[in-house]
Amino acid sequence: MSVREFSAAVMPCQRRVVVQWMAAGVLLPTWSGAAQAQISLSGAINYAGWFRALSQRMAKAYCQQYLQVLPAAAVDVMGQARKRALSGSAELAKGLQSGQWPAEVGRQLDEVQKQFALINQLTTAPATRTAMVVAASDQADRTLLIAQAVTDNIEKMAQVPSARLVGLAGRQRMLSQRLAKNYFLSAAKVESKLVQAQLASDAADFRQALLTLKAAPVSTPAIRNELELADSQWLFFDAALRRPADAAGLGAVATTSERLLDVMDKLTGLYDAALREVLG
Repeated sequence: MSVREFSAAVMPCQRRVVVQWMAAGVLLPTWSGAAQAQISLSGAINYAGWFRALSQRMAKAYCQQYLQVLPAAAVDVMGQARKRALSGSAELAKGLQSGQWPAEVGRQLDEVQKQFALINQLTTAPATRTAMVVAASDQADRTLLIAQAVTDNIEKMAQVPSARLVGLAGRQRMLSQRLAKNYFLSAAKVESKLVQAQLASDAADFRQALLTLKAAPVSTPAIRNELELADSQWLFFDAALRRPADAAGLGAVATTSERLLDVMDKLTGLYDAALREVLG
């Protein structure tokens, strides 16, 4: 199917987004084209929350490529982020056609898709100037804001306190990527008080969230084990963030941020499963 044929088949307000993704070789499923199926609220919190991390992950990988830090790995990270966006969009789309989402949530999901299309567009061309990675980072932050808003709204729909744990564990995924992104921006000589302040604030937020998750009443042997792994991986990542931004330091941040992301993703999935049992 050509770009014109596909674009004509979707809602007019979505055509620009569709063309952008097709031009980059990536296509998000349109929310309106989903099957008449629903997604669990815990799963929706997980998937919507992923877009927070994906925005920062793409900006991180883009800056990593610019700095030539493990560039082949950065290309893989970018590809994984785009695939995750596809699968997450397909899952979240289930709730719109079935009428599961209120109008506000549907509007926010559509905006997430549009904003993510823009960061995808910005990161398609190789970064040759610092201004390009700054633009990608700024767009990642705009995407993060709307992804956070829709995640919060879906959490409220669940109407159980434990829903917050899925969102909180999922937010740790984002923090792991934003911390690495800002470390790389600093290495790229992006002199910004915001970058340095956010590095310190995000590190404090990550530590506090780990404490909150450990103290939460929702726990299983698997959750406790993953929390222990998160503790150890955070120590490695935190130590890497404190290193000078030389070749060794940059490489350490690139690898430890990915390991921490993997652990936090597994932990989020475990909280997602636990919440499904609560919600039935």
